[in-house]
Amino acid sequence: MSTTGLKNPGGAVRGVGASALVVFGLVLLLALLPLAKLGQSAGALWLCGGLAVLSFALCGLLRHGWAWHAALVVPVALLAGGVLHWSLLALGIVFGLTWAYVLYVRRAVYANKP
Repeated sequence: MSTTGLKNPGGAVRGVGASALVVFGLVLLLALLPLAKLGQSAGALWLCGGLAVLSFALCGLLRHGWAWHAALVVPVALLAGGVLHWSLLALGIVFGLTWAYVLYVRRAVYANKP
């Protein structure tokens, strides 16, 4: 058993990351209808839909180290999408802070791994 008290620290960290990515994907899918009702451009809708699919796809790839950093594409793309609608900018900030915390937890757990 590791000093963190977790039997499988890698699995626990992947679970936290996957949970965050699933929430990101669900929020992006839920944002599609309000954006459509507000008459936003097709670009905003495609951005949300594409990033939702990317979030779900990255859930299964978190066993690879590169996927953790590839997930930064989601908040960065939303920040850039802020030019399409301010709500995308707000989501980018929230998702970015959340993913930064997930990466912090990952680093802390792996630092205590024997």
